[in-house]
Amino acid sequence: MKAVKSPHSLAIERVRRHLERWRRTRAHPRAPIPERIWAAAVALARERGLYQTARALPIHYGALKQHLEAADRPRSAGARSGFVELSATDTRCDDCVIEVDGPRTTVRIRLHRIELPDVARLSRAIAGVEA
Repeated sequence: MKAVKSPHSLAIERVRRHLERWRRTRAHPRAPIPERIWAAAVALARERGLYQTARALPIHYGALKQHLEAADRPRSAGARSGFVELSATDTRCDDCVIEVDGPRTTVRIRLHRIELPDVARLSRAIAGVEA
């Protein structure tokens, strides 16, 4: 008689196969694990526990713990806005800092003595938007 795998075992096996496929096909050996795989691993860790999930997949226990804590952390009401309006009353910025926060890094650009139309052109160039 053939043993039937539980739904939990099937879920772990599916995530493990996705992780193994990604590891074989990634462009760079130190490329970060995609967010969809982390999300699946976090969901498994909620059901089965951190240690069991990290060991079964296999992924780094500490990294899985960080992703689980980040997923459980409530979004703060005082989070930074995604939109900033520049006032047209002052057309020159003597000392500006533009920060863009990403999931793994922050890009910071310091600008000295720049006109606001130049800031707008720079922003469009960074975003890849034609105007």
